[in-house]
Amino acid sequence: MSAYCRDMPTKQWSVRSSADLGRAIAGARAARGLTQSELADRTGINRSYLAELEQGASTLQLERALRTLRRLGATVTVTLPPEPRRGTS
Repeated sequence: MSAYCRDMPTKQWSVRSSADLGRAIAGARAARGLTQSELADRTGINRSYLAELEQGASTLQLERALRTLRRLGATVTVTLPPEPRRGTS
């Protein structure tokens, strides 16, 4: 797993579609140095479903939620802060 320190920049993804969400999930997973299998195990979902999410698979509920937020003028941002250094609180 890659090491992060507090002075490394926070990663952010703007989410306006299923494809954006997929890129955010894949980017966050990669930034944490995890494989799809490792993340699927940690989250309790099938690796194949995670792969579909990362590829931007659309669900009606997700698209409706994002569209509703856009119409309200809201933005959705996924923020991945740097991991804390090991041995610190």
